[in-house]
Amino acid sequence: MDAATDRQLTYDPYDIEIDVDPYPTYRRLRDEAPVYYDEKFDFWGLSRFDDVETGLRDTANLSNAKGDILEVVKAEPNMPEGVFINEDPPLHTVHRLLVSRAFTPKKMRAIEEQVRAFCAACLDPLVGGDRFNFTLDLGAEMPMRVIGMLVGMPDSLQRSVRSIAHRRLRNEPGKPLKVSKDNYFNGNMFAEYVDWRAKNPSDDLVTELLNIEFEDVSGTVRRLNSEELLVFLGVIANAGTETVGRLFGWLGKLLGEHPDQRRELVADPSLIGGAVEEVLRFEPPVHNIARYVSNDIEYHGQTIPAGSALLLMAGAANRDERKFDDPDRFDIHRNANHLSFGRGTHFCLGASLARLEGRVALEEILKRWPDWTVDLDNAVRAPTATVRGWDSMPVVVG
Repeated sequence: MDAATDRQLTYDPYDIEIDVDPYPTYRRLRDEAPVYYDEKFDFWGLSRFDDVETGLRDTANLSNAKGDILEVVKAEPNMPEGVFINEDPPLHTVHRLLVSRAFTPKKMRAIEEQVRAFCAACLDPLVGGDRFNFTLDLGAEMPMRVIGMLVGMPDSLQRSVRSIAHRRLRNEPGKPLKVSKDNYFNGNMFAEYVDWRAKNPSDDLVTELLNIEFEDVSGTVRRLNSEELLVFLGVIANAGTETVGRLFGWLGKLLGEHPDQRRELVADPSLIGGAVEEVLRFEPPVHNIARYVSNDIEYHGQTIPAGSALLLMAGAANRDERKFDDPDRFDIHRNANHLSFGRGTHFCLGASLARLEGRVALEEILKRWPDWTVDLDNAVRAPTATVRGWDSMPVVVG
């Protein structure tokens, strides 16, 4: 019997020991406490697939307006208008529709060759060596660069944004993330760039947003004001930087630990897209999606009261044996119908971009290094409870 089944059932999302391997604890939550309440941190949790999926779709009773990270929901910071991932319909609907212009299938097709060229530029100088680092050599750099391609952001600004996004989600190990109530979200770093782009239009999202007319929730047809546009850019730039970077580390680790499946990808690259989905199910960068309970809701005969903070535990749901056969087995041939991008109204707007980045990067890596062994002794975990993964994932190639 493992240690997780010996002790009283508690789930501390900041516990470093649990974070190393949370899945035994998740299994107990699903079996013993599918509606879990934690007195120490005052939050509720749902861990079964069907419950988490239902919760993600329930905008009537579960609100995004106070944030989607537990510490943010509990801090109730002042949220400027335009942080669309932390808005409820109908405001969310209006703002999401505007930003979704950056993530159309046509835009994804157009950007794929740029992404592939960037991968090649990062990887080619390393060919001939005996080591490669999935996060430091590619994952730490690529997501922000790709967002820059979509938005039209200069390299110098990308580096600044990446640094801020990196710090924003870092908590002191074992402790909750510190949240600034009065300055939780600030897009002012883009102000000079937006002013410059207004005078120098181009074929990019910023130029499009500067000129678009839309109908707001009051029925007024207008253009975005400067604060709204700056906040939009901040959301877009921050949203995928850390999460996609963590995905790269898990790609390296899991395919290093499953060489037979990796060799299948080398032999048949058409399987790579499915492999990325299985990595997202098996080791998602984001395990918990928080909501504010705006009305009493009932699950399994238990009422979660209005005013509560609720964790929709996607990381636990993705391993639910009620949904997946043998869920603790990594299998690139599985139909990995995971919850890692959410569901419903708040389904991750950048999901298509994250999938493209993961697929293209893996295609390019496997062309150069069909074999690798994970150097786990020198791997470094990221000190954050919000986005789970690796700051460094070195492998020995060849």
